[in-house]
Amino acid sequence: MLDFLPSRLMRAVEHVNLHRLYELRVRADKPLRANIGGREVYLGVHGETASADDALYPTAEELSDIVFAASEYSVYAASEQIKRGYVTAAHGERIGLAGTYVCDREGTLTIRSYTSLCIRVPHAVQGCAEEIYTRCLRDGMRSLLLMAPPGEGKTTLLRDLSRLICLHRRLNVLVCDERGELSADRLGDTADIIRFSDKLTAFTAGIRAMRPDVVVTDELLPEDYAAVRRAIESGICVLASAHLIRVEDVPQKLFSRYIRLDGLGKIGAIMEADGNVVD
Repeated sequence: MLDFLPSRLMRAVEHVNLHRLYELRVRADKPLRANIGGREVYLGVHGETASADDALYPTAEELSDIVFAASEYSVYAASEQIKRGYVTAAHGERIGLAGTYVCDREGTLTIRSYTSLCIRVPHAVQGCAEEIYTRCLRDGMRSLLLMAPPGEGKTTLLRDLSRLICLHRRLNVLVCDERGELSADRLGDTADIIRFSDKLTAFTAGIRAMRPDVVVTDELLPEDYAAVRRAIESGICVLASAHLIRVEDVPQKLFSRYIRLDGLGKIGAIMEADGNVVD
């Protein structure tokens, strides 16, 4: 995990509890920051430090080295990911990229001169989705949408929901993992995984080829709802997440339950499409 970090930064990270490390913010010539158990802290030579003055200051060269190493030393091989603003490393760490976007009329060609990296560290928190499974799925399978701002544990919950469905129901679960972080850990013996495909392609090909009972996917965008509708109308349950906090902002009300998170992995409310809270 995180073995793409330059040695200077890796030594700082080794002083913190990796099981509690959720995110690293690596900015060129700015203090190194980390989210540890929900707390935003600076990282220095000996780990957590209270002062920005004592933090490490990554260089632009180190940012480039991180992207190069995370791409398994072939930026060309990761070019499609880079166009989308991220790189996924070998253990499912997703690295968001900020820098100079090079574009033409067709869209983004690549990103150069990286100025900031947001490294999200995946964790398997076994049992974290037990409450959602008990309240929403124990009496029968249905489609669910998890809603929360970025960084509140949606992916971790979906990962554990997949595991619980495989464990308790032995259903065929198709995981459409567009960015390579949803399937970063073992999901269950009846799970099938499609990585790095857009959702429409993954849903279409996966449903035809793998005959899933359930499809699990992450971070829905408005253009993804057509694929979700097609799956649900075919009798397949869909478990998904979106960067939303209100049911009324969901583009299409396709799901049976809408789960709003209130803090890291915590259920705020479980609602129906009309916004009524379900006990």
